[in-house]
Amino acid sequence: MADIIQLLPDFVANQIAAGEVIQRPASVVKELVENAIDAGATQIKVNIKDAGRTLIQIIDNGCGMSDTDARMAFERHATSKIRTANDIFAIRTMGFRGEALASVAAIAEVELRTKEYDQELGTFIHISGSKILVQEPVRCDNGTNFQIKNLFFNVPARRKFLKSNPAELKHIINEIQRIALSNPDISISLHHNGSAIYELSGTNKRLRIVSIFGKSINQNLIPLDTETSVVKISGFIGQPKHAKKTFGEQFFFVNKRYMKHPFFHKAIMQCYEKILPPASFPSYFIYFEIDPADIDVNIHPTKTEIKFENESAIWQILQASVREALGKFNVVPSIDFDQSGSVEIPMPQRDFGSVHAPEIKLNPSYNPFETPTPARSFSGSHFTAKQTERPNASNWQSLYKGLEPNYDEIPAPQEKEPVQFRMEEQQTLKHSVQFKNKYILTPVKSGLMVIDQKRAHERIIYERLIQVLENNEVASQQQLFPETFELNASDATLLTSILPDLKALGFDIRNFGENSFIINGTPGVLNTSSPIEIIESLLEEYKNSSVNIQEKARETIAISLAQASAIPYGHTLKQGEINELIDNLFACQTPNFSPKGKKILSIMPLEDFEKILK
Repeated sequence: MADIIQLLPDFVANQIAAGEVIQRPASVVKELVENAIDAGATQIKVNIKDAGRTLIQIIDNGCGMSDTDARMAFERHATSKIRTANDIFAIRTMGFRGEALASVAAIAEVELRTKEYDQELGTFIHISGSKILVQEPVRCDNGTNFQIKNLFFNVPARRKFLKSNPAELKHIINEIQRIALSNPDISISLHHNGSAIYELSGTNKRLRIVSIFGKSINQNLIPLDTETSVVKISGFIGQPKHAKKTFGEQFFFVNKRYMKHPFFHKAIMQCYEKILPPASFPSYFIYFEIDPADIDVNIHPTKTEIKFENESAIWQILQASVREALGKFNVVPSIDFDQSGSVEIPMPQRDFGSVHAPEIKLNPSYNPFETPTPARSFSGSHFTAKQTERPNASNWQSLYKGLEPNYDEIPAPQEKEPVQFRMEEQQTLKHSVQFKNKYILTPVKSGLMVIDQKRAHERIIYERLIQVLENNEVASQQQLFPETFELNASDATLLTSILPDLKALGFDIRNFGENSFIINGTPGVLNTSSPIEIIESLLEEYKNSSVNIQEKARETIAISLAQASAIPYGHTLKQGEINELIDNLFACQTPNFSPKGKKILSIMPLEDFEKILK
């Protein structure tokens, strides 16, 4: 049999490796910006065209590279940080020159201009599909200038599966947010198609958070500062009253590296139990400083999941730090045992002979069956609990004259008949009840129907919105007092991209500049008093939608809007509201399933009840 195993050519191996390292344009931005930080840059400029499809340009003022290093940076496994395997567990930097450049060069056109500070000339390299087309000296500024053009031009299958420009831009913004928050001392700018999204100057952590998420978040931040022999924890958490319906202001950083950690997130959420509004998320920006030898950053290709050696101990420290911060700022009830002043507690006297029982004032001649007489003054008479003589105690029986029962008139007890319910009578009554503020129970001919109230309302709203879209009957209810709200850059970009579709549904929302928006009107079918919460919930549902947003934008928005504005679980319904919900549900074309295909109702047969009670 002929040999069938062979080595792959380098350009094919690089393309395969690019599939692991470079998932989308945001992956390129992340790798190159982190490389710029490792090069000592204090200013980084990011220019994007068409959400990174056409151009990704990263300009930094770092140390630059020599002509040899610039060429070697595009070779596979090239690095400036690792010499032995043990070095992997002592890395404090983000990446290293050459970690992803070989993969980027394999699926794009790359132009590199770089120059060291002590050199007169820099180096220019042009690579296309792993092939070096040009390498020559060039006059350029100090630092490094990368231009990545036509991403995935030679891998059309990968380019085809990129999301819409707003979706891809949102991922780029998220990566810039994470890097900017973990490196507040570095100036970072982001421009898309010539428009500025971020212009962040070097500052401290708090001001960097405010510059990214808006001035309104400043009053929401509660500082954290805990230092132990295991880990140092700093940063900020948000006040419960400012929690949002959207999940997007939750950040963990370890040694200036962004990470995802569901276990630590659970520790924080437990601290907020019973003090958060329903279906809302608190903000937090938490920074861990720990010995690199105690963590493993190489358990995930994107290095966003990190394994801690002392995970349980850090969990306890984190939770204690968050609880302490909430207690200090009177967010949750707490007992402070470290008080400057002493609490004076009166001590009993040793001379118990001087202690007297409390005196009680009473009227011994009071008769509740007599006609009230003018009030008497007892100011001069005192009767204590030690008194045993009562003037009227001897004739108390006279109070009950005429009240003796006549036992001859009392009928003999009879056995109580069991209560019987006729199913025919039950079926003629429209009597539904709410159970656990989540389900509606209603009797039907075949048994008991159970209805999920939130999914039922989602179906009702969804079909109304679809009808509005099909008939072009846009009915917008104007707000008496227009409301202004502010979003982070990622959510603002997403909302801007779907504003035309929201307008078709009856929303009147206008961009107010600097990631601010104003709501002038809402769809008449919603009847909501809190449009901002609806918008926040809509964005959260829209971001988590698995539907191809690019193909079915309006239908996706209708589904997300129905989920965002439906009656939440835990909401008590009046009997009239229950009846109206049932009527509207069975007037729908598809009353059995929610817009996302989940079951709305189920009937428990009468036979099952009979089996239970046997």
